[in-house]
Amino acid sequence: MLVIAGSDSGGGAGIQADIKTVTILGGYAATAVTAITVQNTLGVTDVLPIPVEVIEAQGRAVLDDIGADAIKTGMLGDVATVEAVARLIDHVAEAPAVIDPVMIAKGGAALLPGAAVGAVQSLLVPRAALLTPNAPEAATLTGLATETTDDLRRAGERLLAAGAKAVLMKGGHIPGEQVVDVLMTADGEATFAGARIHTRHTHGTGCSLASACAAGLAQGLSLQAAVARATTYVREALLHAPGFGAGHGPLDHGWPTRRT
Repeated sequence: MLVIAGSDSGGGAGIQADIKTVTILGGYAATAVTAITVQNTLGVTDVLPIPVEVIEAQGRAVLDDIGADAIKTGMLGDVATVEAVARLIDHVAEAPAVIDPVMIAKGGAALLPGAAVGAVQSLLVPRAALLTPNAPEAATLTGLATETTDDLRRAGERLLAAGAKAVLMKGGHIPGEQVVDVLMTADGEATFAGARIHTRHTHGTGCSLASACAAGLAQGLSLQAAVARATTYVREALLHAPGFGAGHGPLDHGWPTRRT
């Protein structure tokens, strides 16, 4: 599969988390890097965008030779990059696209300029086989409040109406001792709920979840089965977090190799 996203020097999120996740779940990850970030568990201190023509060339080089059974997007940057990503998705229209609308880093740094939000809405949401917004991202994309699980459902309905084939409305930002994610399609919904894990080591959860979903779809799993496996994988990665860094630490992406 092809991952189009930014690089995280701390290794917990972005392309690094994507590659680790896809590999441990038995897939093969090729990449088109959109930006190089200077970051660790304490936050992002600098971003170097990759020229859009280089981003698109990376993607086409992969697709024209290796191909892809799925595409996953993460941190994209400006409008021109979003437009290039839409062209790459169209280049392999048979491959499902999992769109993670990354907007803000765990430490609070903005990763998607406001001008590019409209491009995501108009170009990527309609191309999404699965869209995976958290509550703040869903609010930005829809203009609706996302303070409860029912709010997430309403936002999800709007995103489906905007063209997404499926949405996984992530409930981690919704208060409560249960975290409820809602998978919605035109045919109905499924919920994935679990006790909240109280930890500061949550860096890369969104990237990892979306990549795990994409890996499942690339391997031929049904949408619900891919999301179920991805949810379990990320939950265990949270529980096995190694405790690195003084801020938002990374998950343990390799936990399946250390099971006893």
